[in-house]
Amino acid sequence: MKIILLGAPGAGKGTVAKRLTALDGSVQISTGDILRGAVQAGTELGKEAKGFMDRGDLVPDSLIMGIMEGRLQEDDCKSGFLLDGFPRTIPQAEALKALLAKLSIKLDMVVDIQVPRDVILDRLCTRRTCENSQCQAIYNVKSMPTKVEGICDKCGSKTIQRADETEAAISHRLDTYNEKTAPLVGFYSTEGIMKTVTGTSSDAVVEAIKSELGM
Repeated sequence: MKIILLGAPGAGKGTVAKRLTALDGSVQISTGDILRGAVQAGTELGKEAKGFMDRGDLVPDSLIMGIMEGRLQEDDCKSGFLLDGFPRTIPQAEALKALLAKLSIKLDMVVDIQVPRDVILDRLCTRRTCENSQCQAIYNVKSMPTKVEGICDKCGSKTIQRADETEAAISHRLDTYNEKTAPLVGFYSTEGIMKTVTGTSSDAVVEAIKSELGM
């Protein structure tokens, strides 16, 4: 499958993507994970991106498109991919459309996952992430806490509240999403491949997508 997952921060795109990739060997591509790894590693890209990410702002297209072009040409993408959190703006969508045409790749579907704002705020304010850039496992102090408070179950590193997951930063990210990213629904609707799924359960979202794909 070749799918774009849209939805506000905290809508569950990452969880849905992981479950879908298990179905047919597709790979999850998250620019957020790539960028956070670069920040942790202290690369030139990471240093440039860190300021934007800490404020909850969008990272400039100039830093994103090069990453995406290289990623889509890697061998593991031949089985399919799910773009998680990309594109985020109409210019990115237009650039991606041109890139996919250049690479002779056709999308199967674009899915917009809709979740109420209050649910998203609660999810992200209580989320914790492993600080190890090679792990980055995600937990939730309410629904999925670590076995030992503050310690990653998988690698033993500390778990942290990311700078962009404070209530103020989350509110800013949601406002940014509504302003710049939500219009993508209209963009992809004109392409004839837009599907909207409403629900707070990742299981329900996955089943809806499987149904649309005839799986």
